[in-house]
Amino acid sequence: MNSAPIGGRLRSAIRSTSPSSPPDTGAATSGKPRAGARPGPERLSDEARAKRDEDDARQMAAFKKGDAKAFEVLLKRHEKAVFNFCFRMVGDREGAHDATQEVFLKVVRNAKGWERQAKFTTWLFTIARNHCIDALRKASYRKTASLDQSLKEGEEGGATLGDRVADETSVTPDRGAESLRLRGLLAAAIARLPEEQREVFVMREYAGMPFKEIADVVGVPENTVKSRMRYALEHLRAHLAQHGVVPETT
Repeated sequence: MNSAPIGGRLRSAIRSTSPSSPPDTGAATSGKPRAGARPGPERLSDEARAKRDEDDARQMAAFKKGDAKAFEVLLKRHEKAVFNFCFRMVGDREGAHDATQEVFLKVVRNAKGWERQAKFTTWLFTIARNHCIDALRKASYRKTASLDQSLKEGEEGGATLGDRVADETSVTPDRGAESLRLRGLLAAAIARLPEEQREVFVMREYAGMPFKEIADVVGVPENTVKSRMRYALEHLRAHLAQHGVVPETT
């Protein structure tokens, strides 16, 4: 699997599709979500979301005309959300980097087919979803190991599946071991959700997408999306309860 930085391959692809673009200065993305920012969902008001959607459309229209800088705006704005989605879907950090790279390469290669009538984020996450589904099917990628099983055979006290699946970019030093354990439990629980529930949960909680847009991406009615979200939450609560984690009551 190619794990080259996103920046290099994307810059090459952009140059090949945008003949009027200025020379590359090497200032494009490094290929990995930028350090320092936590991967939580971007909670936007309806007005802010509408403005962002409109600017996404303007940037994409500009990129179609050969403006590579417009693509850089879109990449910087949405790269983290796409990475988080891919990471939670495939459950492997290196695989998520590769998937994120491929998703944005597909955006570049299929830019001419994008129409302004469709939200850019709907189009983008449809590409991401289809890519992750294909990757999972090709690799038969399913997590069946025990949460507490060491990743190295015969090793006790080593990193577990839960530790590996946890997104370390969201961990701050002052959170403590218990907080890290809870994140590991939650990450492993998300990884064990049925695919149709996991993708809805991740788009909602990690990409901050409204249910209607998730429904457009998945291709099912909005009420079906809400039902899948409800079942996902029930499964997550049940899994956490098995490990002694219960919601606080007031």
